[in-house]
Amino acid sequence: MKFIFPKNYDFSFKLFGFIDYSTVIVNIIYGLIVFIFLNLFLQSISMKIYLFILLFLPFFLFTALNVYRENIFIVFLYLFKFFYRQKIYFYSKF
Repeated sequence: MKFIFPKNYDFSFKLFGFIDYSTVIVNIIYGLIVFIFLNLFLQSISMKIYLFILLFLPFFLFTALNVYRENIFIVFLYLFKFFYRQKIYFYSKF
Protein backbone atom coordinates (compact mmCIF):
# COMPACT_ATOMS: atom_id res chain seq x y z
CA MET A 1 0.00 0.00 0.00
CA LYS A 2 1.42 3.40 -0.98
CA PHE A 3 0.79 6.58 0.96
CA ILE A 4 1.25 10.04 -0.49
CA PHE A 5 2.41 12.68 1.97
CA PRO A 6 2.40 16.36 1.05
CA LYS A 7 5.78 18.09 0.93
CA ASN A 8 4.95 20.42 3.82
CA TYR A 9 3.97 17.54 6.13
CA ASP A 10 6.08 17.48 9.29
CA PHE A 11 6.76 13.82 10.05
CA SER A 12 8.37 13.20 13.40
CA PHE A 13 8.67 10.08 15.51
CA LYS A 14 6.75 10.19 18.76
CA LEU A 15 6.14 7.76 21.58
CA PHE A 16 2.48 6.67 21.61
CA GLY A 17 1.86 9.26 18.90
CA PHE A 18 1.82 12.36 21.12
CA ILE A 19 5.08 12.79 23.05
CA ASP A 20 8.56 13.40 21.59
CA TYR A 21 11.37 11.04 22.44
CA SER A 22 13.50 13.90 23.75
CA THR A 23 10.67 14.80 26.13
CA VAL A 24 10.45 11.18 27.27
CA ILE A 25 14.18 11.18 28.01
CA VAL A 26 13.86 14.42 30.02
CA ASN A 27 10.93 12.94 31.98
CA ILE A 28 12.86 9.75 32.73
CA ILE A 29 15.93 11.68 33.91
CA TYR A 30 13.82 13.95 36.12
CA GLY A 31 11.93 10.96 37.50
CA LEU A 32 15.18 9.17 38.33
CA ILE A 33 16.57 12.24 40.08
CA VAL A 34 13.44 12.60 42.19
CA PHE A 35 13.43 8.86 42.95
CA ILE A 36 17.08 8.85 44.03
CA PHE A 37 16.67 11.87 46.33
CA LEU A 38 13.55 10.42 47.92
CA ASN A 39 15.29 7.11 48.55
CA LEU A 40 18.23 8.88 50.15
CA PHE A 41 16.23 11.02 52.57
CA LEU A 42 13.06 9.07 53.38
CA GLN A 43 12.43 5.67 54.94
CA SER A 44 8.66 5.32 54.69
CA ILE A 45 7.47 3.80 51.42
CA SER A 46 4.11 5.59 51.54
CA MET A 47 5.80 8.95 52.01
CA LYS A 48 8.11 8.19 49.07
CA ILE A 49 5.13 7.41 46.86
CA TYR A 50 3.21 10.53 47.88
CA LEU A 51 6.16 12.85 47.36
CA PHE A 52 7.14 11.22 44.07
CA ILE A 53 3.63 11.76 42.72
CA LEU A 54 3.57 15.29 44.08
CA LEU A 55 6.93 16.22 42.51
CA PHE A 56 6.81 14.24 39.27
CA LEU A 57 3.20 14.35 38.10
CA PRO A 58 2.92 18.13 37.46
CA PHE A 59 6.14 18.11 35.43
CA PHE A 60 5.01 15.06 33.47
CA LEU A 61 1.60 16.55 32.73
CA PHE A 62 3.23 19.83 31.67
CA THR A 63 5.50 18.04 29.22
CA ALA A 64 3.02 15.45 27.94
CA LEU A 65 -0.01 17.68 27.48
CA ASN A 66 1.55 20.73 25.89
CA VAL A 67 -0.89 22.31 23.47
CA TYR A 68 1.26 22.98 20.42
CA ARG A 69 3.32 19.75 20.62
CA GLU A 70 6.51 21.74 21.03
CA ASN A 71 9.75 20.17 22.09
CA ILE A 72 10.22 20.58 25.85
CA PHE A 73 13.65 22.19 25.39
CA ILE A 74 12.14 24.90 23.20
CA VAL A 75 9.37 25.53 25.74
CA PHE A 76 11.91 25.96 28.54
CA LEU A 77 13.99 28.23 26.31
CA TYR A 78 10.95 30.45 25.69
CA LEU A 79 10.12 30.49 29.41
CA PHE A 80 13.69 31.43 30.30
CA LYS A 81 13.73 34.22 27.70
CA PHE A 82 10.41 35.52 29.00
CA PHE A 83 11.57 35.61 32.63
CA TYR A 84 14.88 37.16 31.65
CA ARG A 85 13.38 39.91 29.46
CA GLN A 86 9.84 40.22 30.77
CA LYS A 87 9.48 43.96 30.19
CA ILE A 88 10.38 43.65 26.52
CA TYR A 89 7.46 41.32 25.86
CA PHE A 90 5.11 43.42 27.98
CA TYR A 91 5.91 46.76 26.32
CA SER A 92 6.09 45.46 22.77
CA LYS A 93 2.36 44.64 22.73
CA PHE A 94 1.34 48.31 22.86
